Amino acid sequence: MISVAGLGKTFQSKSETVHAIRDVSFEVAAGEIVTLLGPSGCGKTTTLRCVAGLEKPTAGSIFINDRPVVDSKHDVFVPPHKRNLGMVFQSYAIWPHMNVLENVAYALEGRGMSKADMRAEAMRALDTVQMAHLSDRPAPRLSGGQQQRVAIARALVGRPQALLFDEPLSNLDAKLRMEMRKELRRLQLQIGLTSIYVTHDQSEALAISDWIILMKDGQIVERGRPVDIYCRPKKVFTAQFLGATNLFPGTLVALDGQRARVQGPHGDLIGVLSDPELRIGAPVQVSVRPEAIRMASSLGGTGQADANQIAGRLELAVFAGNAVEADVRVGEAKVLCLLDHDADLKADRDVVLTFAAEDTLVLANE
Repeated sequence: MISVAGLGKTFQSKSETVHAIRDVSFEVAAGEIVTLLGPSGCGKTTTLRCVAGLEKPTAGSIFINDRPVVDSKHDVFVPPHKRNLGMVFQSYAIWPHMNVLENVAYALEGRGMSKADMRAEAMRALDTVQMAHLSDRPAPRLSGGQQQRVAIARALVGRPQALLFDEPLSNLDAKLRMEMRKELRRLQLQIGLTSIYVTHDQSEALAISDWIILMKDGQIVERGRPVDIYCRPKKVFTAQFLGATNLFPGTLVALDGQRARVQGPHGDLIGVLSDPELRIGAPVQVSVRPEAIRMASSLGGTGQADANQIAGRLELAVFAGNAVEADVRVGEAKVLCLLDHDADLKADRDVVLTFAAEDTLVLANE
């Protein structure tokens, strides 16, 4: 298990002090993969580098399997090579003058192992990532996905306590990225190795993670299981960052358990309350995912007693392969909808948008 508590890191320049991360705390249970997700500059990579020992935090503590590797209060800092962690970087750093086996075995140099034992361990790691059959292939003849597998095998070969991934798929094209994130998830489930994964790609985080930690401005905004943090975010920032969402401003005017009624410029909307601390009269944002919206030509007739309805004007509809993307003007706002393939693409007409109350989230206004 990895435990991070109250972690902070500042960088001092001549003109200012930059707080890269502030009071970051989380745990990674044995065998789980936790993803640090967020935009560039949010502090996710700095956090990972502190766990790896590549940065020395200015505050907080880090424990790996109950062993302190960082304790700022007691000036404990264990160097990277004594933490027994494997790391896969954005750049795979494959040695071009070596073949696949030599690249992996090189990570065992200096450990006092015989060449036979180094070869056996390297082949074991290559077999784990399904690259043993290419052990003799020269490095320059590897594809991007194969280079990534070699980098993972090299990180695994020393039998680390945990694996750290820093944007490992960012150098791959879109199709290969989709294939490799499934492969990473398969590998994680197969070997059950504790992992921390850093990415700015929302789809990647949702696909491979047991838990997602969303960061912004050096702090944790929200954490949760992928399905929960996507379907039931607690923050407006989370709803906007994890996929697309439509936001409608309003005021909370009624509560019935978790069911909330919001009054706004587009009429009354019924949704699910995300924050139990919200009270009547609070300014809120109503969040609706594009895929939850249906489009009709007139009011009523939805078949759902609690369906929300908003009138608008269809400005543009385009066929996008897996769905029809529609832009609907509602007052001053533009609403994005993802509709079925048989949706009418004719634009410049009045429409009614409908969405179920259970697909409507009422979030605190930020």
